[in-house]
Amino acid sequence: MTIHVAPLTGAAIIPALPALARLRITVFRDWPYLYDGTIEYEQGYLAKFAASEGAVIVAAYDGADIVGVATASPMVGHADAFAQPFRERGFDVARIFYFGESVLLRSHRGRGLGHAFFDHRETHARALGGFTHATFCAVIRPEDHPAKPKDYVPLDAFWAKRGFAKLDGLLGSFSWRDVGESAATAKAMQFWMKAL
Repeated sequence: MTIHVAPLTGAAIIPALPALARLRITVFRDWPYLYDGTIEYEQGYLAKFAASEGAVIVAAYDGADIVGVATASPMVGHADAFAQPFRERGFDVARIFYFGESVLLRSHRGRGLGHAFFDHRETHARALGGFTHATFCAVIRPEDHPAKPKDYVPLDAFWAKRGFAKLDGLLGSFSWRDVGESAATAKAMQFWMKAL
């Protein structure tokens, strides 16, 4: 099968949402997110994302099957918990484009799709105009967390190669239920940023 990547906007986002929900539940179940997700939660979360003006989904197709997805939209459409740390630092959140999840089946990693996801999202943000920066966040986990795989390699070097840098001390917080937990707990999220 031939793998191809396509950006989806507007009404074209809607047919990809079920695949995005499944991929989020599957991929984020692994370290470091350990996300114990449900389709019910995903439907509400993704409906809000799809309604965000300027949103884009970058879908990776293996034949007709979506095997990976990356999302992005203007930061003003996201949870205030994510925007507030930027406001406190003096950033104009109306000029920041937020890169959401990037989820790809393990079987399709190592083929350059991660770079394609970033390329398409950056191109989309520049085409919309008015955005000076792109940002995303990643969960912070303790180094000695019992669920951390011994062979885990963080994506920091990949993100740095893409021109993103950690914003020291600029943290967000988001809650979800970890695998094996009975209730959601707040997780610290480290922001990374790149000038567009």
